[in-house]
Amino acid sequence: MILDGRLHPGDRLPPEADLALDLGLSRSSLREAVRALCFLRVLEARQGDGTYVSSLGPAMLLDALSLVVDLQRDDTLLDVVAVRRMLEPQATALAAQHRTPVLVRDLRASYERSERCTTVQQHVDEDLHFHRTLADASGNPVLASLLDGLSAPTVRLRVWRGLSDSDNLHRTLVEHRTILEAVQAGDPDRARAAAVLHVAGVESWLASAAGQGGAPRCRPT
Repeated sequence: MILDGRLHPGDRLPPEADLALDLGLSRSSLREAVRALCFLRVLEARQGDGTYVSSLGPAMLLDALSLVVDLQRDDTLLDVVAVRRMLEPQATALAAQHRTPVLVRDLRASYERSERCTTVQQHVDEDLHFHRTLADASGNPVLASLLDGLSAPTVRLRVWRGLSDSDNLHRTLVEHRTILEAVQAGDPDRARAAAVLHVAGVESWLASAAGQGGAPRCRPT
């Protein structure tokens, strides 16, 4: 009904009995279907008010991706980072192409906050903010949502790297500075290259750690 246009974003679903009859389902089967679509954020149940079609925006529909990625085994982290290496440089290039004074100001403020960080966790939080700002500035909400969904396992990876590699924090600052300067200059090619180098460093470190039996194994509880 959503796909063929009978229901639109924000529409309220018909009463359960009517909808079950229309779809040729038992009411219990319909409830299971509604629960599944609510989990996928296609539908939104509002207590005491019924069930509505969500906004169907990419950020909402791709929200479950972070859970799917987070449930992957630690030995697939390299695959996750490889996908990030494919997507993030393009997002960074688009951010440079569409740069605005506000974007440059926000990136510079994030970089300066990173310089003042005193713990690994603070640095990781600011690192995530820096890259999320770039992805949002790409102008492509699907791309930004995909990158955000890939961030869950890489948070643990970044903390692990920060604790085990004493040079990592300084190196990240240098690489962020290079990205910032490329975006400020409005140079998509240089911004893309800087992002490739940045993510490739993480990928190289992880491959080396995995080869030495030191790949992160810090699953969430």
